Amino acid sequence: MLKKLISLIIIAISAYLAITLQLPSGDYIETPDNTQFSNKKAYEHVKVLGSTQHYSGSQHHKSAKEYVINQLKELGLEVTTQEGNSYSDWGNFTKAKNIITRIKGTENSKALVLMTHYDSAPHSAYGASDAGSGVATILEGIRAFLANKTPHKNDIIILITDAEELGLNGAKLFVENHPWVNEIGLILNFEARGSGGPSYTLVEANEGNANLMSEYIKANPNFPVANSLAYSIYKKMPNDTDLTVFRKGANIQGFNFAFIDDHYDYHTALDTPERLDNNTLSHQASYLMPLLNHFSNLNLSNLNATENLVYFNSPIGMHSYSYDYIIPLTGIAVFLFIVILIFGKRHKKLNIKEIGKGFIVFISALVINCIIGFFGWKAILTIYPHYNEILQGFPYNAHWYIVFFATLALAISFLIYKKVYQAVNTKELMVAPIFFWLLINIYIALELKGANFFIIPIFFVLALLFFLIRKEKPNLLAVTILCLPAIYIFTPFIEQFPIALGMKLSVAASALTTLLFGLLLPVFGFIRRKKLLGYTLLITSLIIFIVAHSKSDFTSLQPKPNSLVLYTDEDTHKSYWLTYDSILDNWNQGYFQNLTNDSISINFNSKYNTKFTQIADSKHIHIPAGEASVMFDTIVDNKRNIKLCLIPNREINTIHINSNTKPDFDSFSINGTTIKTKGSNSRFLKDNESKMAVYYVVDKQALEIDFTIDKNKKPHIELLEISYDLLDHKELNVAKREDNMIPKPFVINDAIISKQTINFNIKKQDSTLIHKN
Repeated sequence: MLKKLISLIIIAISAYLAITLQLPSGDYIETPDNTQFSNKKAYEHVKVLGSTQHYSGSQHHKSAKEYVINQLKELGLEVTTQEGNSYSDWGNFTKAKNIITRIKGTENSKALVLMTHYDSAPHSAYGASDAGSGVATILEGIRAFLANKTPHKNDIIILITDAEELGLNGAKLFVENHPWVNEIGLILNFEARGSGGPSYTLVEANEGNANLMSEYIKANPNFPVANSLAYSIYKKMPNDTDLTVFRKGANIQGFNFAFIDDHYDYHTALDTPERLDNNTLSHQASYLMPLLNHFSNLNLSNLNATENLVYFNSPIGMHSYSYDYIIPLTGIAVFLFIVILIFGKRHKKLNIKEIGKGFIVFISALVINCIIGFFGWKAILTIYPHYNEILQGFPYNAHWYIVFFATLALAISFLIYKKVYQAVNTKELMVAPIFFWLLINIYIALELKGANFFIIPIFFVLALLFFLIRKEKPNLLAVTILCLPAIYIFTPFIEQFPIALGMKLSVAASALTTLLFGLLLPVFGFIRRKKLLGYTLLITSLIIFIVAHSKSDFTSLQPKPNSLVLYTDEDTHKSYWLTYDSILDNWNQGYFQNLTNDSISINFNSKYNTKFTQIADSKHIHIPAGEASVMFDTIVDNKRNIKLCLIPNREINTIHINSNTKPDFDSFSINGTTIKTKGSNSRFLKDNESKMAVYYVVDKQALEIDFTIDKNKKPHIELLEISYDLLDHKELNVAKREDNMIPKPFVINDAIISKQTINFNIKKQDSTLIHKN
C-alpha cells in the first residue's frame, strides 16, 4: 500500500514539475553585479515603455522612440534611425521609424541581430509585454554584455523595429532598403503574445534546422523550452513575426522567443508593467545571455542546412536527432510491439479476451472524454456567453477550465477502467493505449515529423509491457520511474494546446490526458481502489469548476472588453452607432435603442474576422471629412492617370482606401510608393473584397493616391477616415468606461469613422482635369 501511495505521489509531483520547471523562479540572476543581467534594471525599462499607449503615429510613439534611442546612447552606442514608407503583406501602409545601432566585432564576419519592436498595438494596448519586455531584455542584456567587456568576433546589430503591429512594416522596410541586410547571419527576435508563462523557442529556417538547433544546444540556455512540434504548428498558423519577413525576403534565419500565456492580456489595455510576470522576463534573459555569448563568436555563414532535426526539451536538457531516424524509430517501435505480443501469446501470458476488454474501455474513455472536452466548452460558452466577448478565446479563468477538463478526464478513465480491472490483467489493458499511440506516431512520421519525439516514451512503455509479461508483479517504484518520460514529455502539452490555440482546443486537454492515462496503466493498474480514486477526482473536478465559476464575472482585475463606434456617411448624410459586442452593457446599451436595418457597406478586416453585431441610428453629427482633390486627371496611350489628394480636417489615425473597381487598376501608389497590382506576388488583388490599403497616418502626412486605369472604365474610390477620439469628442459626450471594462482589442474601437466616395466620370478628352470633390 505504501509503495502504491508513493508511486501516485511521484506521478503527481512529476506532472506538476513538468510544467513549473519550464520557468526560472525569481530573477534570472538573484544577486547580479554590474556585469550581469538585472531583472530590476530591465523592469525599469518596461515601466517606462508600458506607461503609455504608443502605437505608430500616436502621441506617445515619439517619446517611446526617443527613450530607446537615449538608452542606447547612454551605453556609448551610435544610434541611427531608418524612416520610410512601407506597404505590408497585410495591406497596411505607413511610415515606419526603425531604431538601429551596431557594435563592432573583431572580425569581418556576418553580424548577429538582436531584434524586437517598440510600437504597441492600436489603439488601447500599453505594450508592456508586447514588446516592451523585448526592448527591456535587449537593452539590459547589451548593458551587461558591454559592462563585462565580452569578447566577440561578430558585429552585433540591435534592430528595434517600428510598425510591427500594423503589418511588420518596419522589418519589411529594413529588408527592402537597408544596406546592412546583406551582412546579417542570424537573428534573435524577442516577442510576446500574452503577459506570462514560459517563453517558447521557435526556429525560423527556410530549409533545414539542423545547424541552428545544434548550435542552440551548444549555447546551453538554462531553461530551454523548445520542440520541433511547436514550429511545425507555428508554420501552419497566420502568426508571422518580424523574423518571418527576414526569412522570406532575405533568406535570413533565426530564433523567435515568445511567451504566450495569460493570452487575455494580449493587445489590450491590460498589457501593463504590473501584469508582466517577472519569471517570464527572467526566462527571456535566460535565452539572451548565453545565446548572445555563443552566436557573437560563431561563424554565422555556416548555419544553412538541408537536414532537419527533431528536438525537444526535458528536465535534463535539450535532445535532438535527425529526421532520418523518424521512420526507423517508428518502425522499430511497431516491430517491438508485434514481437512482444507474439512473445506474450506464445508463452500464454496474454489473454485475447482481456486485450479486447482493454480496447473497449480505452476507446470508451477516449471517446467519452473527447465528447466532454468538445461539447463541454460549447456548454460552458452557453452558460457563460460573456466569455465570447474576449476575442482571444481565452477567458480570465481559462487555466481553471484546463485543470477541470484534465481532472474530469482522469476521473472518468479511472471509473471506466474499474469495471474491467483484475489483479492480473494490467498487461492486457496496456495493449490498447500502446496501439493507439503507435497509430498516432505513424501519422506523425508521415505528416507531422516535428512531433516524432512522441515516440520516445513509447519505448519505455513497451519495455514495461515486456517486463509485466515476464513478471506480473514488478517493483512498482521502478515501474513508476520508467513512466516518467511520458509524464515529462506529454503533461506540458495538456496545458499548452489550449493556451496556444484557445479554449476551443479544450478537447485536446481531455484527449491527451486520456492518452497519457493509458501509458501510466503500469502504475494505475496496480491501484486497487480505482473507484474511490475516480470519485475523488470527480469531486475534485466539480470543486475546480465551482472555483472557475467564482472567477467568471467581469471585475476591475478581469474587465469586460466592449466597443462603440460612430459612423458617419458623408454621401447620405446619415450617422450610425456600431458595436462589435454580442452582449451590451450599461456603458453602451443606451446607444442601441433605435436599431436600423440600413445596410452599411464597410468591411474592416480583423484578426478574428469580427463583424459589427448591432447598428443603430444616430442623430447626424457633422464630422468634417477630409478635403479630397483630384490633382490631375490625364489620358496617355489610352490609359487614364489620376492623382488624388486627401487632406484631413481633423486628427486622423487611419484611412481605409476601398474601391469597387479594384481589379481594373493597372498601377497604384500611395504617397509615392508603388503597390504591385498584378501578378502572383500581388497582395493588392488577392482578397475578394473592396479593400485596397489601410493608411496609418504618421506625422500628420496627407494622403496622395496615384493610379492608372483604362480610359473607358470609370474608377471608384471610397475613403474612410478613422480617429480614436470618440470618448474625447465634446459634442458626443460619451462617458468614460467603468472600472470593470476595457476597450475591445483587435477591432476598430472608440472611433469616429467618416466615409466619403470619390466619383469619377468617364473621361473622353485627353486634357488635364482639375477636380475638387
